[in-house]
Amino acid sequence: MSWFESFVLGLVQGLTEFLPISSSAHLRLTAAFAGWHDPGAAFTAITQIGTEAAVLIYFRKDIVRIVTAWFRSLTNRSMRSDHDAQMGWLVIVGSIPIGVLGVTFKDQIEGPFRDLRLIATTLIVMGIVLGIADRLAARDEAGGRHRAAKERKTLRELGVKDGLIFGFCQAMALIPGVSRSGATISGGLLMGYTREAAARYSFLLAIPAVLASGVFELKDAGEGHVSWGPTIFATLIAFGVGYAVIAWFMKFITTKSFMPFVIYRVLLGVLLFALVAAGVLSPHAGESAG
Repeated sequence: MSWFESFVLGLVQGLTEFLPISSSAHLRLTAAFAGWHDPGAAFTAITQIGTEAAVLIYFRKDIVRIVTAWFRSLTNRSMRSDHDAQMGWLVIVGSIPIGVLGVTFKDQIEGPFRDLRLIATTLIVMGIVLGIADRLAARDEAGGRHRAAKERKTLRELGVKDGLIFGFCQAMALIPGVSRSGATISGGLLMGYTREAAARYSFLLAIPAVLASGVFELKDAGEGHVSWGPTIFATLIAFGVGYAVIAWFMKFITTKSFMPFVIYRVLLGVLLFALVAAGVLSPHAGESAG
């Protein structure tokens, strides 16, 4: 991998990680469209450490408060009813599904799941799911002529059951094209949570999963055509760009619809199917050389 490739892929990672459009799919597609080797699951997981570092800094006050309360609750029973302490446990509970499924399907994640036809399918299907969830949320918030606006749930109403559902939604993002934020936010909206609550828990839930995945894949970094230098460079680029994107996205979702992302996902999926069907792209473009 050249330094230019690592710069572009780091930029793509930072731009797409927090948006509901799938960073892993865009890394895969960028390489395929440019005629580069597939950067691979290890490169993707390690560069995601950069974007998670952006989450750690952006939500640093929330994270410090949650971690502190969680540790205090281990020895102080009265702290166990504290919302922040409960959030610590809920992040742990919600991380279980992706941990179990990630290890179980590791070979599929690094191989068959990277087929461009599967990516096109997940882009379209999850785009439609996000669109439905967004419309339901908008209907609740706006009410109607014969219907009062419905108050949606906040994170203070999050329990173990919903935490596990969020976790299984996040685990779906093991398939490129699903999108970690897209799946968890869609799940949250369908369960009746506000956009801000669904997005905030989505980002907090991703921290242990992404950091663990990145550390787990460190052993495979530097193998094949991807060396350590470009990987680290891409991770740093992803961190800087990712921080700017998450700050923008958290403001965007308070007043805007997810429909632009829905339309983008569906159009990209249809385009990808058309290019594969026309023979312009191979479903495994770049894989054989990687």
